[in-house]
Amino acid sequence: MRPVTKETYLNWYEEMLFWRKFEDKLAAVYIQQKVRGFLHLYNGQEAVLAGALHVMDTSKDRMITAYRNHVMPIGLGVDPKRIMAELFGKSTGTSNGLGGSMHIFSKEHRFHGGHGIVGGQIPLGAGMAFGDKYHGREAVTLCFMGDGAVRQGSFHETLNLAMLWSLPVVFIVENNGYAMGTSVKRTANHTDIWKLGLGYEMPCGPVDGMNPVKVAEALNEAITRARSGNGPSLLEMKTYRYRGHSMSDAQKYRTKEEVNEYRKIDPITQVKDSILSNNYASEEDLKEIDTRVKTKVLECEKFAEESPFPEVNVMYDAVYEQKDYPFIKHKL
Repeated sequence: MRPVTKETYLNWYEEMLFWRKFEDKLAAVYIQQKVRGFLHLYNGQEAVLAGALHVMDTSKDRMITAYRNHVMPIGLGVDPKRIMAELFGKSTGTSNGLGGSMHIFSKEHRFHGGHGIVGGQIPLGAGMAFGDKYHGREAVTLCFMGDGAVRQGSFHETLNLAMLWSLPVVFIVENNGYAMGTSVKRTANHTDIWKLGLGYEMPCGPVDGMNPVKVAEALNEAITRARSGNGPSLLEMKTYRYRGHSMSDAQKYRTKEEVNEYRKIDPITQVKDSILSNNYASEEDLKEIDTRVKTKVLECEKFAEESPFPEVNVMYDAVYEQKDYPFIKHKL
């Protein structure tokens, strides 16, 4: 594992803060109906992504996740302007404005979605790992899911095959406490999700998902195991989301006091405190980072606002191979 240095902490702070502010802007424009449909935000879970990026080989490793998927591709190198444009439904978006919030995708940067079906990405992640193993690419797939997805049958089927075939995949459960509005303890007679790996004799364990260092250490071990041909792992990242399941979530299942307790261990605040306590930067230095982040977010918004909507025919061209569309009765 690469050392966690002064530069690491400063990069973490700027990147995590940008992810947070990027999504804060999305929340604001959603209320203005500039972003439509569903919108699931990552606020509070940034340490999981920061720690993962520190130890994965972004030149060949892959990520796949569910629909809380806006900042992961940014971390892998996708232009955030294009992601903002995609959520605005604009032609300059990552999928020409046709995919929207839940379906961000970039083959170039090895980010494979963005899947709206709960648990649907889990067998796909194992399938990509199978392909990498078959072709000898020495790549590892990080397959992310929420705590609600582990109740799907596909999760258990996939863990079984991943162990049977010793696939280079790491299953990462981002346990933020609630499957939509249902707490973990209401979905099963156990609350330690990581123990589900024991039934398949899969290496598994819990991780402090609010601390990027802890995430990096656990994932480094799992990725090393997978890349060396010793099979998959299951890690339960114990994290928290500060916003609702989606923008339409009234959050009646939890109290403001609970949210405020978790804000005391905000991953961005933890990184900031480490920077200041180790004299890696001053408050003034961090204010300069804050200003850069704010400017960058505004640039993304401006790009999305000024981009055109896609032409109607683009929707058909993306779906149908046949060009004359004989089933359409009106002229486009």
